[in-house]
Amino acid sequence: MSQTPSESSSSSSPAKARGKRASTTASLTNLPAEIIPVSSAVSITLLIGKLSAYLPANELALIREAFRFSDEMHLGQMRRSGEPYISHPIAVAEICADWKLDAQAIMAALLHDVMEDQDVKKEELHERFGAPVASLVDGLSKLEKIEFQSQIEAQAENFRKMLLAMARDVRVILVKLADRLHNMRTLGVMLPEKQRRIARETMEVYVPIAHRLGLNNIYRELQDLAFSHLYPLRHRTLAKAVKAARGNRREVVGKILDAVKNTLEAAGIKAEVHGREKTLYGIYRKMQDKHLSFSQVLDVFGFRVVVNNFTESYHTLGVLHSLYKPMPGKFKDYIAMPKLNGYQSLHTTLVGPYGTPVEFQIRTHDMHHIAESGVAAHWLYKDEEATLSDLQIRTHAWLQSLLDIQKQTGDSAEFLEHVKVDLFPDSVYVFTPKSKIIALSRGATALDFAYTIHTDIGDQTIAAKINHEPAPLRTELRSGDIVEIITSATSRPTPNWLSYVRTGKARSAIRHYLRTSNLSESTELGRQLLSQSLALLNMSTDLPEDVIEKLLFESNAKTIEDLYSDIGTGRRMSTLVARHILDLIEDEPSSIPFLQMFNDNLPASKLEPVVIYGSEGISVELASCCLPIPGDEIIGQLKRDQGLVVHTCDCQLGKRLMQKEPERWIDVTWGKELNRRFDCKITIFTTNERGALARVAAEIGDSDANIINVEMEGSSTDSLSQICFTIQVENRKHLAKLMRNVRHLIGVSKIMRGQI
Repeated sequence: MSQTPSESSSSSSPAKARGKRASTTASLTNLPAEIIPVSSAVSITLLIGKLSAYLPANELALIREAFRFSDEMHLGQMRRSGEPYISHPIAVAEICADWKLDAQAIMAALLHDVMEDQDVKKEELHERFGAPVASLVDGLSKLEKIEFQSQIEAQAENFRKMLLAMARDVRVILVKLADRLHNMRTLGVMLPEKQRRIARETMEVYVPIAHRLGLNNIYRELQDLAFSHLYPLRHRTLAKAVKAARGNRREVVGKILDAVKNTLEAAGIKAEVHGREKTLYGIYRKMQDKHLSFSQVLDVFGFRVVVNNFTESYHTLGVLHSLYKPMPGKFKDYIAMPKLNGYQSLHTTLVGPYGTPVEFQIRTHDMHHIAESGVAAHWLYKDEEATLSDLQIRTHAWLQSLLDIQKQTGDSAEFLEHVKVDLFPDSVYVFTPKSKIIALSRGATALDFAYTIHTDIGDQTIAAKINHEPAPLRTELRSGDIVEIITSATSRPTPNWLSYVRTGKARSAIRHYLRTSNLSESTELGRQLLSQSLALLNMSTDLPEDVIEKLLFESNAKTIEDLYSDIGTGRRMSTLVARHILDLIEDEPSSIPFLQMFNDNLPASKLEPVVIYGSEGISVELASCCLPIPGDEIIGQLKRDQGLVVHTCDCQLGKRLMQKEPERWIDVTWGKELNRRFDCKITIFTTNERGALARVAAEIGDSDANIINVEMEGSSTDSLSQICFTIQVENRKHLAKLMRNVRHLIGVSKIMRGQI
């Protein structure tokens, strides 16, 4: 599955190479274990030496067989660096051996490129090495033989296949991370542009996955390697500065180490104490995020204390707090509430010698092992459910959520989008009413919590209580909150929910419901959009049967209604489908008279606008920048993979977007029956006095409008307060009546639509 330096520079094709080697297959397969090609003798000997420390002899024999087969398949193939290609699979297997992966994973590491590069069939691997190894290699192989519309779509499909294979067997991603790590270590031989592309992909996908699985050593190394190729000048400058500063820090580090060791020894605590240096990328991110200078970041010293048991962790914390003064608000207990990836430690920041901040991580040896190796420290593919650790259970839940998202998403790009959302490293910890701890991504709302419990609970949510008080579903959760969800069998998701959920599972579940429940509306919208696009090409939707059959076959749609639905929900662009239909007709000689007939007879009048009702789910989205409501003059933008986005005609953002891509804009109009309310923002300026907010809110309620959100600006010393309400109204007339009523209130000096 190597996508980077492992690309062959050999001029011979895989088929020719395999043909050339065919005569030697039988003899190589039957070679004794100790007879190994000279070019790779040293590497395979080192690998077998590592493996013999924990694997039995019969499994080592299987690994030697996998090596010989891989060596034979890659014979004559060279890496761009000039090394024999077999050096790469061996290096990947060595990384897996450091994690003490089992024999099947090591064999998959040795064979991971034979399907992709040498056209070896899965059936052949199944016959030679068994079904588990064949499945692992298949999960690691790219989908090169399938034609995709774009490189982005192909890449998204590759990630989807890999992540779903990982959901079935986590060894897939462990081998893939080892593969990517070795490729990143040898990325320097590639062209600069390719280095940047691969480094960016690593930073966006593989680094978060490594962090999510708790593989912190791999996570940090991949981060630094990607940073060095994305920003080589910044990396070199920081590396030089750190090297120069290291000497100046030695005295302070030594003084702190001695003081900590002596104090712990006096307290009867046996501990390992180590200085902890920040990675170059960690320094760079901290400088960027907190707007600090290099010297400010490096002034913080880090140490790790590893103790023997759980009790000593908290004892050590107390001893350190007696040695140096703790900084307020800088203590985190990840032992009582572990991170999503299983990480456990006590974090505290103290004021050390010379007034410098000193960060300490306190953990046991077992916690340290999991902190460095993460999910690789425990195996998830065992069948004994009773043996699963907390880390395994949490990881199982996340992997299961990947399968849930896959069932609910329409395409690979959408799937990858949702998965990326769930790969954020930060998290918050909240409680159910029965005191069960639930970990969520930072920024998650009460509605995200509902979908985390179960999709059906999320779909039927009507209200939430946070810390026993009623709260809006959009309320952002904080660590320690107690969340209770209130449901109703008649409640269903609305398009508005998509604007404030944060987790991939919630977003995909809502979109899935909207896509399926509003199928008829989406189909009708897709029909209108395709009619518009065909009309622009002087064509009609009344197409010949042979053209429709060919169109459905090439688009993998069962019926023309399915194709309309795909267009209506944004999965296909109507303009591209229309151009494809034109190509099909021009390629079909019998259809040329049909095309000419419509070119001659189609009226040149202005196209009828597309009718919208604001309730088509994800097929129509009301732009958040201007929040159009019935009565506004509107216009629609056809966005890639997002369907139709509706703006008001006077929306400034919409005008700028129209100048960039005028061909993506169409006329739209409101339908007559609009059985829903629409979000709208109003800003009110009122005198800063007691009861002002209550008077305004009461008047909005009396005007039959729902208040969704309230934001206030202005200090106690200001004479005027600025209040921004997000409300729900029926149409423009309803809003105008509400604004007149509010304007007449005592103290209100100004009211306007929108937010300043």
